[in-house]
Amino acid sequence: MTTTINANSHKSLIRNKVWSRLRAVALPDSRFHHDYSSFIADFEGSSAATDLLQSLPAYQNAHLIFIAPDNCLQELRYRSLTDGKKVIVTTYGIRRGFWILDPEQIHESQWQMASVLDGMENIGRHMTLADISELPTDIALMVTGTGAINLKGLRFGKGHGYFDLEWAMLYSIGKANQRTQTIAVVHECQVLDEELRGEVWDTGCDFVVTNDKVINVKDASKPSCGILWDKLEDGMLEDIEPLKELEAIKKRSRAG
Repeated sequence: MTTTINANSHKSLIRNKVWSRLRAVALPDSRFHHDYSSFIADFEGSSAATDLLQSLPAYQNAHLIFIAPDNCLQELRYRSLTDGKKVIVTTYGIRRGFWILDPEQIHESQWQMASVLDGMENIGRHMTLADISELPTDIALMVTGTGAINLKGLRFGKGHGYFDLEWAMLYSIGKANQRTQTIAVVHECQVLDEELRGEVWDTGCDFVVTNDKVINVKDASKPSCGILWDKLEDGMLEDIEPLKELEAIKKRSRAG
């Protein structure tokens, strides 16, 4: 317990240190201004980071990509559609689950709006976990923003663990696996040379892509524990649609 408390305290100190730097380069959110505990910010240079990400074979070879609903990834969602890739994204806080943006089913004139969270639900298609499990290909790449990240690919997000949950849910249904590559898109000021022991559920990143460079991470952590139900924040099971779906699947499995 003491180790967990100390680790959480350390992460909190790191977040606060980075957030103070981020304010100089981050773009405010229309809902949350500069409250980085409520959203992952877009930043000056995110287009340059997207350029670098698009140059990676991990992106070029991927046909089905998960892209987190972070502000700094809106342009990537749009560019992925223009590159003919299918994009899976969650609603904010995962509350209404997963959606798929398929450029073969969405007219080109709507790609820009589909890449915006407010447009995604009107233009994309809602997907249950059962629907995602039936897709013909696995998810080759998962991309996220974050609050801060160290050189070993360990992220320090807002503190809710949404990307870890997204990984765990997709891993639980067999669509993400140890071959799935992970990328964090951040500003240079969010990259820290900090040592911190990760938790068993922490999903590390194979690449850290900034506005200036690409950092290759060796042996990034890829959890295989699935959902740790007793570690969920209060209210998550009630609020997050796919978690309720997974719980129902688990109960049916036990009954069978």
